[in-house]
Amino acid sequence: MKYYIIAGEASGDLHGSNLMKELFKKDPHADIRFWGGDLMQAAGGTLVKHYRELAFMGFAEVVQNLRTILNNIKFCKQDILSFQPDVIIFIDYPGFNMRIAKWAKELGIKTHYYISPQIWAWKENRIKAIRRDVDHMYIILPFEKNFYENKHNFAVEFVGHPLIDAIHNREKTDPEAFKKEHGLDERPVIALLPGSRKQEIIKMLSVMLSVTDDFPDYQFVIAGAPSQEYSFYEPFLNNSNVKFISNKTYGLLSIAYAALVTSGTATLETALFKVPEVVCYKGGWISYQIAKRIITLKYISLVNLIMDKEVVKELIQDDFNKKNIREELQKLLTPEYRRNLLKQYDLLEERLGGIGASEKTASLIIKHLT
Repeated sequence: MKYYIIAGEASGDLHGSNLMKELFKKDPHADIRFWGGDLMQAAGGTLVKHYRELAFMGFAEVVQNLRTILNNIKFCKQDILSFQPDVIIFIDYPGFNMRIAKWAKELGIKTHYYISPQIWAWKENRIKAIRRDVDHMYIILPFEKNFYENKHNFAVEFVGHPLIDAIHNREKTDPEAFKKEHGLDERPVIALLPGSRKQEIIKMLSVMLSVTDDFPDYQFVIAGAPSQEYSFYEPFLNNSNVKFISNKTYGLLSIAYAALVTSGTATLETALFKVPEVVCYKGGWISYQIAKRIITLKYISLVNLIMDKEVVKELIQDDFNKKNIREELQKLLTPEYRRNLLKQYDLLEERLGGIGASEKTASLIIKHLT
């Protein structure tokens, strides 16, 4: 069968790659064409467009790049028509994907959605479009099933969280060899995960680095995003206590003692690696003012949303400053605080289900198509 997959971000590239591996296993004749990144390209198939050409963050940034976005939508439709897939598989990225889903449904192309748009956070009225334009929805967060089925009478299939697969299947890290390879010393590592998009990295990283001199007994290591060049990070590397490792986030988390993490999928990854963390977020002023008026969630991190309580500290907008980072990071380094947090991480993993999300999703897609 012919599969067309659209992922527009780094996390979608990760989950898309694992889904593709399972589709190739179950369908030896699979022909996959996709929008994604390096991980999906390594899995096989044909890359149409890399997600680094699609990643625009915040309301203002989207408006500024509207022409590019519209051109991408037009090109995507043309490419789908040329490929004639049996199914389009959308991975999150709703602003783009929902437009393609509406168009595809009108043409009678099967539409499957893997990893739901976060309409429980904002734009809940998108449920109308989802019911109209999506044939099958595969969800990865346990509370989403109640949201869709009980609140909106739309059947979905909970497959578990693919991050558990990704972490379980990763190449295991030898801590000493990893430190030696990347020029790290024996001090405990505080990982800095500032995000993957240029706009958010610029906003987040300088503030994260403001506390490095306050913790001389620890070494700070920036996790470089695969979508960004080393030269982009160079201006941030003027402190001898700061190291940089590109495209090795899982290796870094496997040796980290604590972490400062930009809100997003990385907060959940960090928790599943059992690394105590502080969740950080600062958006553009206009984007933030709009967001806080339309998003009514109690928390921004997936860890807290899944647990429905504050498990990890969130420093948002003006609260994301040197004083608060220093205080919260100091807490992470104390034994009792760490013990309590790690217990909560264990409960979090239980709620997410076991391994096998990618395999379950691939099986369901093929079952529905045949």
